[in-house]
Amino acid sequence: MESQLHIPYLRETLVFLVAAGLLVPVLQRWLSPVLGYFLIGGLIGPFGLGLLADTWEPVGWFVITDQEGVAALGELGVIFLLFVIGLELSFERLWSMRRLVFGLGSSQILVTGAVIAAIAFAWGNSLATAIILGACLALSSTAIVTAILIEGGRLGTTAGRATFSILLMQDLAVVPILFAVSVMGSLAMENAALGLGMALGEAALTIAVIYGVGRFTLRPLLHLVAQTHSREAFVAIGLLLAVGTAAVTGYAGLSMALGAFLAGLLIAETEFRHQVKVDIEPFKGLMLGLFFLSVGMGIDWRVVLDQPLLILSAALGLIFLKVAINFALCLAWRLPRNRAGEVAIMLGQAGEFGFLVIGLSVTVGLITPAIAQFMLIVVGLTMLATPGLDWLARRAGDWVAPAERLSEGELDSIDDEIEGHIIVAGFGRVGETIASVLDRQHIRYLAIERDPGLARAAQKAGRPVRLGDAARVDVLRECSLDRASALVITIGDEEATEALAREIRRQAPALPIFARARDQGHADRLIDLGASFAVPETIEGSLRLAEVLLRDFGTDEAVIQRRISLERQGEDA
Repeated sequence: MESQLHIPYLRETLVFLVAAGLLVPVLQRWLSPVLGYFLIGGLIGPFGLGLLADTWEPVGWFVITDQEGVAALGELGVIFLLFVIGLELSFERLWSMRRLVFGLGSSQILVTGAVIAAIAFAWGNSLATAIILGACLALSSTAIVTAILIEGGRLGTTAGRATFSILLMQDLAVVPILFAVSVMGSLAMENAALGLGMALGEAALTIAVIYGVGRFTLRPLLHLVAQTHSREAFVAIGLLLAVGTAAVTGYAGLSMALGAFLAGLLIAETEFRHQVKVDIEPFKGLMLGLFFLSVGMGIDWRVVLDQPLLILSAALGLIFLKVAINFALCLAWRLPRNRAGEVAIMLGQAGEFGFLVIGLSVTVGLITPAIAQFMLIVVGLTMLATPGLDWLARRAGDWVAPAERLSEGELDSIDDEIEGHIIVAGFGRVGETIASVLDRQHIRYLAIERDPGLARAAQKAGRPVRLGDAARVDVLRECSLDRASALVITIGDEEATEALAREIRRQAPALPIFARARDQGHADRLIDLGASFAVPETIEGSLRLAEVLLRDFGTDEAVIQRRISLERQGEDA
C-alpha cells in the first residue's frame, strides 16, 4: 500500500523534534542545550550513526542525511540570534557600558585575534586565512557562557558583568568580521579593485536603504499591527522583519545576519522592542538548536581518531592562550586578580560564531575544507570544555591571591536593567493612578501596557511604560521580574489576572503580589491563588491598593494618609 505521508522532510523533522523535546532536556541536567544539540548532531549525522545506516537499515530512521537542508534551516537560528542581539542594544546602553565594552572588549578581540593570527601564519597559512582564524577564534561562546552565568545567579557579580561586557563587544564584532570575510572573498576575483568597490558600494547602499525605510515606516507598521491585539499577527510581523531584512541583505550579496542585526537595531529604537523579543525568542531557540545540530552533523569525528594528539593539543593550546591573554587584559583594566582569573577562564573557549565565520570562509574560498574541518573540531572541543572551565572559574579566587578592593568608579556597571522596582501590569485607569502615587513618593516602578496609544502617550510624558502584553509572564521577565520588589496586577480580564497570579506565585514564591479584582468574589479567588492583597475595582479601590503598597514599602503612616487624601482631592503637592 502506497504511503500517505507526502510532507517533505517529515522524518527529519520528527528526529529533530525528538532531539529538541526529549533528548536535549535530558542532557540539560549535565550540559547546556547548545552542547546537547552539538553532541546529538554528531550522533545522528552522516559521520555518526549514518555510517551504520547502509549495513543496518533500522538505523536509517534515526539518521538525518540531508545535511545541507538542515544547515540551511539552521542559518535561521543565526539570523534570529543576530536579530535579538540588535533588539537588546541601544545607544544609551552601549554608552553606559563604554569603558568595559569598548575598552576591555575591543582590546580582547584585537590582541587575542592578532596573536592567534600570527601563530596561524607562522604555521604556513596564508595571510587571509590567518586573519580569519584569528578573528573567529578570538570570540567566545555568548550562548553557553551567558546561560551558565544566568543559571548560577552570577551575571550581576563583578566577574559576571565584566564577562558579559566582553561578550557583548564580541557580538558587535561579528557583523564587521562577516563583512570582512565577504570583502576578502571578493578580492580573490580577477579584478580585485572592482570586486572591493562593488562590495563596499552594495553594502553602503543596502544599509542606507534599510535604515531609511525602517526609520520612517517601522513604527507606524508595528503600531498598526499592535492595534489588532492579535498575537499571531504580531508574531508574524516580527518574523517578517527579521527574515525579510535578512533576505534583502542576502540578495545584495551581504551576510543575511547583517540584515537581521540592522532590523533588530531599528526595532530597538521603538516601544515595541520588548514585545518583539518575547515573540521571537522561541523561534530563535529552536532554529539556533537546529544550527548547532547541523554543526555537529558536519564534523567528521574520524578525523579526531586519526589525529587525536594534534587536535587535543590545538584545543588545549587555544584555551591556555586565550586564558593568559584575557587575564593580562583584565588586570590592565584594573579588575581584582581573583575576578580577572574568573573572567579569563570563563572566556577560554571558542564560540558559536566561529562555526559561522569558518563556514562562510570556506564558501568564499578563503579556507580549505581540510583546514575548516580541523578548526571546527577544535572549536567544538573547546565549547564542550566550557562546563569544566566554569568549574575552574568559580574556584579561581581560591587559587589566585586576592587583591585590594576596587575603589569607587573603577569598574563601570554594565547592568542597566532596573532593580528593586515595582512592576505595574497594566497602565489603564487603575494602573496610572497607582503609578502617580509611586511617582510622587519617588518609588521606582516599571509599567507594561498592551495598548499602543496608551503606552506611547505615557512614554511621551516621561513615564516608565513599556509596550507589551502584561498578562504574559515572559513579558514580565523582560522587565526584570526576578529583581522586582513587588508586582501590581491591574489588568481588567478576570481569567488573565487569575492565571497570571497563579503562575507568578509558582515561579516567584516570595514576590509580593497586589492585584485589582472585579468584585469581592474575584478578590477572594486571587488571594487563594497566591496574591498578597486583592482590592475590588473602584477608584477608591485603586487608592486603597496604593495605600497598602506604600505601607508595605515602609512609608511613614502620616505620609501615606496625606498622600491618599491629596489624591482623593486631585492635588499634586
